[in-house]
Amino acid sequence: MLVPITNAPRDYAWGSRSLIAALQGRPEAADPEAEIWFGDHPSDPSELDDGSGLTLDRWIADKGAAHGVDGRLPYLLKLLAASSVLSIQVHPSKAQAEEAFARESQLPEGAARNYADDNHKPEMIVALSDRFEALCGLRELDATRRLLESLGEAADPLRRRLTDEDGLAAAIGWLLSGDAQEVVDAIVAALADAQSTEFAAELANARRLAFWYPGDPGVVVALLMNYVVLHHGESVFLRAGMLHAYVAGLGVELMAASDNVLRGGLTPKRIDVDELLRILDPTPGPVPVVLPVSAGDGARGVEAFPADVPDFALMRARVSGASPAVIRPSGPVIVLATQGAVVVEGAGAAVELTPGRAVFATPDEPELRITGEGEAFIAQPGSADAEAGRQATAAA
Repeated sequence: MLVPITNAPRDYAWGSRSLIAALQGRPEAADPEAEIWFGDHPSDPSELDDGSGLTLDRWIADKGAAHGVDGRLPYLLKLLAASSVLSIQVHPSKAQAEEAFARESQLPEGAARNYADDNHKPEMIVALSDRFEALCGLRELDATRRLLESLGEAADPLRRRLTDEDGLAAAIGWLLSGDAQEVVDAIVAALADAQSTEFAAELANARRLAFWYPGDPGVVVALLMNYVVLHHGESVFLRAGMLHAYVAGLGVELMAASDNVLRGGLTPKRIDVDELLRILDPTPGPVPVVLPVSAGDGARGVEAFPADVPDFALMRARVSGASPAVIRPSGPVIVLATQGAVVVEGAGAAVELTPGRAVFATPDEPELRITGEGEAFIAQPGSADAEAGRQATAAA
């Protein structure tokens, strides 16, 4: 069964007034539009696009079993539009989330909590804009030391702490603790005159972050991270424990269905430094840009963005002329149009989608055909092989 779905943009302050509006062919919005959620997540479930006001989670609860939907969706698909930086953050592994959620469930009512559920939150972002900027993972130590040299003596106290991976994690904790504020202020002041051919983009980004969040230790934490620029169709996969922050641009984001976020700066929200360090993976190194590959497995005219997780798989169809893209769903599917106009055909129905509109397809659809002139992203559960790999990793 094909069920057209829609949702209203979420108006987080870092959102863009123009990016989603331009995608959908609307005038610039009066308020920031940061994310549109497509899925059944209880915090903001999609609505059926029929004017009924019925949400997708309620539709699944009432009718999903009859169409092969077994409980909640394991993934959440989003359009994400940033005109300024999101908070620096990290997400737990499945085992960490289960342990911490169980621990926090024993806290008294009203106590501060970090975990909204017991799930992990790996995620992938694919750039829709020509330029999508992000901070992804921690830079190799030798390179970071070279960057800090461009800041002169102001950065010496930080540079001395960067001895190894353990020192890198400890340095992040120190920067966020409040004990390093004088050093943070000195480094931020030194950004004005810092010059480096090798790290010109990183320094320019840090100056922008300091303008958005004056005095925030996250500005200096960002100097320890990889600055990545994606172009349309390029993506990054962010594993559990990887520090990251999206800076600017429009993208399609797919993640495990979770709200678990530990923040590490560039935010007025609560930061739990000890818990952040507990789940942080301080392994430094570049984060590879993921390019789509042929989807295979019965798909035709479809590309996949590799991500070895059981919760989700992301594909892209670019169609033109008479040749359709064809997929055989491995579970409940959401198709989101991002360019042109596409038609999603199931066994007995067809739905036309324009950019920013989506359709939910139940698993009893043996095949989906996508035709028209445009681009669409397809989200569905990941493979059983990925689940087996995750369990083996957890056992090890």
